[in-house]
Amino acid sequence: KQHDDRKKATSAKGAEGKPKTEKAGKPVEKKSKTEKATPPPVEQKKPAAEKKPEVKKSDPYEDNFLKTEFTKLTGVNVVGKIELPVEKRYERKKPVASSSDDKVKPKKKKRKRIKKEGQTTPATGETKTQTRPDDRTRAKPARPGKGRKARTEPRRELTEEEVQKQIKETLARLSGAGKSKASKYRKQKRETIHKQLEKEAQDREDDKKIITVAEFVTANELASLMNVQVTDVISVCMQLGLFVSINQRLDAETIGVVAGEFGFGVKFESAENAISDIDEEIDEEGDLEFRSPIVTVMGHVDHGKTKLLDHIRRANVIAGEAGGITQHIGAYEVVLENGKKITFLDTPGHEAFTAMRARGAKVTDVAIIVVAADDSVMPQTVEAINHAQAAGVPIVFAINKIDKPTANTERIREQLSQMNILVEDWGGKFQSQEISAKAGINIDELLEKVLLEAELLDLKANPKRRANGTIIESSLDKGRGYVAKLLVQNGTLKAGDIVIAGSHYGRVKAMYNERNLPVKSAGPSAPVLMLGMNGAPQAGDSFKVMKDERDAKNIATKRQQLQREQGLRTQKHVTLDEIGRRIAIGDFKELNIIVKGDVDGSVEALADSMLKLSTPEVQVNVIHKSVGQVTETDVMLASASNAIIVAFQVRPSIGARRLAEREQIDIRNYSIIYSAIEEIKAAIEGMLAPTIEEKILCNIEVREVFKITKVGTIAGCLVLDGTINRNNTVRVIRDGIVIYTGRLGSLKRFKDDVREVQSGYECGLNIENFNDIKVGDIIEGFEEVEIARKLES
Repeated sequence: KQHDDRKKATSAKGAEGKPKTEKAGKPVEKKSKTEKATPPPVEQKKPAAEKKPEVKKSDPYEDNFLKTEFTKLTGVNVVGKIELPVEKRYERKKPVASSSDDKVKPKKKKRKRIKKEGQTTPATGETKTQTRPDDRTRAKPARPGKGRKARTEPRRELTEEEVQKQIKETLARLSGAGKSKASKYRKQKRETIHKQLEKEAQDREDDKKIITVAEFVTANELASLMNVQVTDVISVCMQLGLFVSINQRLDAETIGVVAGEFGFGVKFESAENAISDIDEEIDEEGDLEFRSPIVTVMGHVDHGKTKLLDHIRRANVIAGEAGGITQHIGAYEVVLENGKKITFLDTPGHEAFTAMRARGAKVTDVAIIVVAADDSVMPQTVEAINHAQAAGVPIVFAINKIDKPTANTERIREQLSQMNILVEDWGGKFQSQEISAKAGINIDELLEKVLLEAELLDLKANPKRRANGTIIESSLDKGRGYVAKLLVQNGTLKAGDIVIAGSHYGRVKAMYNERNLPVKSAGPSAPVLMLGMNGAPQAGDSFKVMKDERDAKNIATKRQQLQREQGLRTQKHVTLDEIGRRIAIGDFKELNIIVKGDVDGSVEALADSMLKLSTPEVQVNVIHKSVGQVTETDVMLASASNAIIVAFQVRPSIGARRLAEREQIDIRNYSIIYSAIEEIKAAIEGMLAPTIEEKILCNIEVREVFKITKVGTIAGCLVLDGTINRNNTVRVIRDGIVIYTGRLGSLKRFKDDVREVQSGYECGLNIENFNDIKVGDIIEGFEEVEIARKLES
């Protein structure tokens, strides 16, 4: 019965849907037999009568057609699908960042934990006594902060042995415990070599990026050093606002900025070091021989340095020095009674010769510091000690003038100890000797201590090589030309050698010792006078003997060019701020000086002393300094710059003197540096604006006031103290307040005009342009006095 009902319902649906299917043009698929066998429960519950109203809908013209019934074949029924195995390509999993939005993350395989008996779970704190074989039924750990209960029992503390065991296991895993010691060593060695090679490669790369230049190189030279086009360098300069040509020289700041634009670092060297094309010779051990020590005598002025050398040399050097003070570095070679030689350098003690003392300490082996026993440790003594200590030179203290009754050697030792200098007598390391240079007491003992210090230094030199050394002094001799006093430190200097010193060079024409006797050669530690230089080298310059004169000339020319560039670039110009400062001062003055001297060291000392005399109101400018006599060129320069010429131990030529008289140029001649400094100081003090001070002359009390027509107010006064003068300036004081300052119109005593009225007398007076005088006013007479200013010492 159910089968028949389903058949009728199916045919009814087919009849109803047939025209719709034809109209739509889409065939309706019939359900498979399996679907018919298990009808859905919903269709069984619905009665067929509910669908009849929908089925009865039919076309009104349906009776006019013959209906053909047919059954559509269902075709192949798809019962199921078989999935064939497909070869999957292996894809490497990309790491997923913790902050990634990708929520689909591969599940990580959980490591099975070995639970011990009595261990608690981290989430609930319950004690696990047995493990369950089924992991799915095991309680999963709760999230942090959820379902967590308080720990019922404390966690068991690990023993020290367990801690150490775990540490060893961890370290073994980190270092690869399974490998042998040999493989570990080989791996470490490979890593070390690899790191070293990387570091060397990095260093080579860094060295390529650093260029070594002297200041004021041209744009073309800078481009060649960096291996770039010179047009690129010029374009970078134009971007910086600098318009340069190919051969224009650049200063240090510009070089650094331009090189930085190309990724290069810059290392600057001095003019002398940058152009050091001089090959250094290496001395062999077999050629080295002992040389005599070079000893510098230093100390305060008038403490007896030169007198000590006089006794050692058996000659009176002081007699040849102007004013009895040393103003040059003297170099002397002395042969002692035992046949040993010592070269002595005598340095000036005056404060103006600081550079000379530093120069002497630089070339010396042992320093003798002379201190007068009747005096104390003076500032120049302290300075000499500092120079010697800075140069790392052994010091021997000579306490001089012990023959004087006021000598106190213990005071000298005590003052030295306050400077952390302990002599051997007081348990220190510095040697000292009490001497008397004038009487010749203990001089030999002093020399023995000097030789002992020299032996400890093990002084050696190679006399077979080309000479090198230091310039001590340089001067210009009218008959012999430029004369250089030099000290040979290594090698042997011979006549005919090509010598370069600083920015000057020359061939050795002749050499003289300190006694002005000609010598043909000078070995190590020998001081000589050399003729043949093309200029006066600066004191302190090092000299070297060259193989070729052409090389010496090229190097000297380059050094001169660099020095000239540095001089032009470092020359200070007046800035707007400086002009404003001068205007604010009001009467700003300048003193231009040209310094000429006999030797370079004295010229340098005098010029430095002059510059120290500058004040905010008076600027001292040394516009030129050189050695030699005053020439017509110097006079013309002084005329153009409105300068005075300071000649130190030199005289002007006849032509220069006549030109100076015609141009009215002041030439000052000095032979002692004290005199030169004091006179220039006095001239500067004269240029300073004087100080104006008030001087109170009198106090007058107004006793009576009279008013006279066409005259004004007349005050009858009594002079309380001092003297009132007709030409004095007065001020009117009322109740302690100044109400007027002016000059007297008239001063009378009775009816007579008087010039002055002394204390205790009465007088009548009138003040110009002021009539408001009252009884009881105090009239104070004063004058302004100009007081000359002094330079602070």
